[in-house]
Amino acid sequence: MNRTKFILATLAIMPVTVFAKLLSRLATRTSKGFKVNSGEARFGTHYKMKGVTLNVLDIKISSKDTDGELSVFEQNGFTPKGGPPLHIHLFQDEFFYIVEGEYLFQVADEKYLIKSGDTIFLPRHVPHAFVQLTDKGKVIVSYMPAGKMEDFFKVTDSWVTPPTKKEIEIVFEDHDMKVVGPPLKID
Repeated sequence: MNRTKFILATLAIMPVTVFAKLLSRLATRTSKGFKVNSGEARFGTHYKMKGVTLNVLDIKISSKDTDGELSVFEQNGFTPKGGPPLHIHLFQDEFFYIVEGEYLFQVADEKYLIKSGDTIFLPRHVPHAFVQLTDKGKVIVSYMPAGKMEDFFKVTDSWVTPPTKKEIEIVFEDHDMKVVGPPLKID
């Protein structure tokens, strides 16, 4: 194929490629409102976070609903005195709204006691961790953009044996997070 034909063929394909990408983006954004009932998950799956905590997460608004711009989970906390390791999100901001219980959060060098009705914002690239202070807790947690968090919770739900520290670090890295310290301890 001579150079001119190659360039013309490439230029002819470009609109098709752009149109296909546009169609795939339109197909992943929900165009209708929806309701997720209390105690239910958007697609019926309750993710159990084995290994990092024993919490159960239900997708309330999926990244599939928002073209990856947002995901919202209800997290039921069953891990008193437990929580994730100190970590950062490379590409997402995160916030927690506490529905029930009390938590201690570390955000960079600051610590915050958070209780029912409180909200905490965790910017991307800022190290953070939390520990559940009460026997039970319930939070709404949101990621903007959604990133790989739904897949992260799917992976932790699939563990059948407690993961090693290295396995936890690898799963965090595979989902655009980085472990930068141990879990937060209660003083």
